[in-house]
Amino acid sequence: MLRHIQRRLLPLAAACLYTLISQAQTDIDAIMMNRNQFCAGFQYNHSSWDQYWEGTLKRENLNIGTVTTQSVAVMGNYGITKKLNLLFGLPYVFTKASAGTMAGQQGIQDGMLGAKWKAFSHQSGKNKYALFAIGGVSAPLSKYTPDFLPLSIGLHSKQAFLRGMADYQRGKFFTTASATYLLRSNVDIARTAYYTTRMHYSNEVEMPNAWTANLRAGYRTSHLIIEAVADQINTLGGFDIRRNDMPFISNRMNATNLGLNIRYEPRWLKQVSLTGGGMRTIAGRNMGQATAFYGGVFYIFQFGKKATTTQTR
Repeated sequence: MLRHIQRRLLPLAAACLYTLISQAQTDIDAIMMNRNQFCAGFQYNHSSWDQYWEGTLKRENLNIGTVTTQSVAVMGNYGITKKLNLLFGLPYVFTKASAGTMAGQQGIQDGMLGAKWKAFSHQSGKNKYALFAIGGVSAPLSKYTPDFLPLSIGLHSKQAFLRGMADYQRGKFFTTASATYLLRSNVDIARTAYYTTRMHYSNEVEMPNAWTANLRAGYRTSHLIIEAVADQINTLGGFDIRRNDMPFISNRMNATNLGLNIRYEPRWLKQVSLTGGGMRTIAGRNMGQATAFYGGVFYIFQFGKKATTTQTR
């Protein structure tokens, strides 16, 4: 089913000083839908911070108080076969600050389409092994303003990602590890010049690419998953926020997050999945020290011949 808070961001890609979800979550877990199954639902996400890293210096910004980002996302996962799934995600995002005069933004953020392939699986006694390849693209679906961090709802960059993932399960306990490369397009902003480490007389901003690593481990059955998560995102380039300056979309953005996720399928509610969890940023660079939580509800629709099980791993 669908789970994990990321920060789609990003995952798949985190914007500076706040956490967003821009992807359906099964692009980063080892759960697959069977052929002709469609899992879809809604998820609410909440993230806030009142301290951030200006470069490597951790500080408080009393001018804007607590920055809060909320989103409601529709997400889905369709089983082409039991080894090939198609994924989508679309969030509507709200931002606000508790102090100062900067107004928050709201609107549709970036839509994501992806594919997930189980390339290898093997079972030996109680031990199960699986390898996955996941790829996808995302693009802005509204004309939101990216050059308004930390209250912009996104970076307005077209993105493509490729992820490799390995999963090991023994009995009811599992470990999943993945690494992702994220390719990002340049972004146009509404000014004719800007300064990074030098002056640029252009409205086009060159965006650094990024990589992420994710490790999760926990307890997994067909009706209950409880997992601890460690997540790292690093941009491959960019520059630090200057002292007492506002963040910029091409800043270096690094973050280390720890979290907990739960997915539960009540036996008395057939085909329904409930998800929840939280995450905390414990280290960062040009990022807010965010505390985030989420909750969602999803339903599995069966098309064609009914599968013998609702999911495969």
